[in-house]
Amino acid sequence: MQSTSLRVDGMHCGGCVAGLTRALQALPGVAAVQVSLAEARADVTHDPARCDLGKLLDAVAAAGYDGKPWN
Repeated sequence: MQSTSLRVDGMHCGGCVAGLTRALQALPGVAAVQVSLAEARADVTHDPARCDLGKLLDAVAAAGYDGKPWN
């Protein structure tokens, strides 16, 4: 398993957090998701062979947010 942190812009409320959490959890290979509205951050534990950074960012975009790797 690998942990990946993403910067997520565009979240405004608890509903945004819940929606993004569901979108990321739905991806094959994702084991755990923690989304923080205050930090504009999503931490995802995933199997990199089944779910890579591109798929995570695609799911963030499909949920309606701007995502990029957390640095």
